[in-house]
Amino acid sequence: MNATYTSPQLAAEEEFSQARKIKNAVKSLFGNPYNVIVMVTILLLVYLIVVPLIDMVSTTFEAAQRDLRRLGTGVEVGDFTLFYWNRLLFSDVSSALLYKPMLNSLCIALTVSVLSIVLGSATAWLLVRSDLPGKKFFSLAIIIPYMLPSWCKSMAWMTVFKTPRIGGNMGFLAALGVNVPEWLAYGPIPIVLVLTMHYYAYAYLLVSAALGSINSELEEMGEIAGAGKLQILRRITLPLVLPAILSAFILTFSKSMGTFGVPAFLGMKVNFMTISTSLYATIKQQQTTTGYAIAMILILISSANVYLNQRAIGSRRSYATIGGKGGRSTLISLGNWKPLVTLLLALFVVIAVIGPLLVLTLDTFMLKAGVYSVDNFSTYYWVGSGDSSIYEGEPGVLANPRFWSNTWNTLKLVVITSVFATFCGQLIGYINSRSRGRFSGKLVEQLVFVPYLIPSIAFGAIYLSMFSTASLGGLIPSLYGTFALLVLVSVVKHLPFSSRAGTSNMMQIGIELEEAGSIEGAGFFKRFARIVLPLSKAGFVSGFMLIFISIMKELDLIMLLVTPTMTTLPYMAFSYSNSNMPPYSNVVAVIMFLIVLFVYWLTNKFGNADISKSMGG
Repeated sequence: MNATYTSPQLAAEEEFSQARKIKNAVKSLFGNPYNVIVMVTILLLVYLIVVPLIDMVSTTFEAAQRDLRRLGTGVEVGDFTLFYWNRLLFSDVSSALLYKPMLNSLCIALTVSVLSIVLGSATAWLLVRSDLPGKKFFSLAIIIPYMLPSWCKSMAWMTVFKTPRIGGNMGFLAALGVNVPEWLAYGPIPIVLVLTMHYYAYAYLLVSAALGSINSELEEMGEIAGAGKLQILRRITLPLVLPAILSAFILTFSKSMGTFGVPAFLGMKVNFMTISTSLYATIKQQQTTTGYAIAMILILISSANVYLNQRAIGSRRSYATIGGKGGRSTLISLGNWKPLVTLLLALFVVIAVIGPLLVLTLDTFMLKAGVYSVDNFSTYYWVGSGDSSIYEGEPGVLANPRFWSNTWNTLKLVVITSVFATFCGQLIGYINSRSRGRFSGKLVEQLVFVPYLIPSIAFGAIYLSMFSTASLGGLIPSLYGTFALLVLVSVVKHLPFSSRAGTSNMMQIGIELEEAGSIEGAGFFKRFARIVLPLSKAGFVSGFMLIFISIMKELDLIMLLVTPTMTTLPYMAFSYSNSNMPPYSNVVAVIMFLIVLFVYWLTNKFGNADISKSMGG
């Protein structure tokens, strides 16, 4: 007689089967180290990026203690209010606080982006595709602006064009008797020119990497079909490098919109405000909530820029640029134009690269500003012990104990942050490369891009507020005034760059190598340590150098977080300049550049560092 099952028995068996399936699924999910790493990464990114962003947005709609009197009776701290948005968008101060600075920033960002892309792309084409002589020298000289903070170039600009009517001391041209117009010394034109001389390096790095990866067969087929050089450039080469050009536009536009140093040095003295200087002024005046609202406007503009550029790229991203032949097309001859092109490029290098460095260095050896005579040269600002008649007895930079403590703080910050940020970037790059097409990969890729959209000053202010007290139920103590906060905010803010470098690196490591290790019985961590990490060594060094340079010159991000005992070299240079002591500021700037150049040479010689590959080329 066959056994029969009652309905309760069937239900109990189905329930047991479902529970076993769930248990197996959970075991499979958490038993795979890769899945655990992905989940932990997402949780950390949400806490360190999404939570601060939500906090910033919500803060703009909450009443602050210091504004209760203006909000009226009955309003308590934390109550919902549109006061800050009304003040920013519709009040009597809206024009000065938002609209004029935003219009100034948009005009500057668009102009700088166009000029930078034209200069950077043309230079990249000359060095990658033409028979231009002296490529080794030009390739190094062209990326030097990336190693020097943009605000250092503004100091060099003031040294040359400063007028006694505004700047106090005379600049080089004024000392020679040249009547320098105010519009050339301060305001939008010098801001645009200085930023262009800095940001063209981004376009050069991205476009040169794209040009170097183009399959030579594509252009050779155009030649076989009878197309001329200009037609090949316009119909084949340009469409293939267009994604890199548009990426450079995104990078340059967003950086120009959010940069603070150059507009502060060259604009604030003549009351030319940009949205970044307006943001800084509101936060420094303890109008933090209004500052957050301004930051939200900046984020929306940057997001719109990214969206429009992604729409413009469209299906062009699907072009294949690496083929099986693997050859390189013959370099295009410049013919009779070669001497003139070489001369023009050399002149550009002198004006945009070598010139600012020479001006800054020369100014550090001039005891009295504007006096260009041999007996005025001195090493006082470098090693002077202090003279009461010179800047109230301020000693030379190298003789100042603060310089050495600031140098130690800076080196400690950039080395620790670069190692952490680069390792995190490689790990995120591994997730992105192995999760292509998956929801987890897309989510991680989008999350790490968010810090790029947030202005550095606002990002620093958010972390200052978020970690000023203990969080997560006391699990994370207060980090206010600590070195750990500087490291944390620097790592998170630079994740877009480190992850881009990591993804570019990990995409070159074939998954079949890990599969072979798995067949041999190697576990995940063993495969990662024995296969992935050794193969990613060169990319790790390049990514480290990329982050090292970025953090070494970082000012906007940490200027609200530094304390008297945690001051860095960029902040020291800014403080000197803010106190109208430009020679001291220039000494610090030159030393910073020498440190970056030495580390770059070291990593390039012994680690094969290539920051163009780290930019995602």
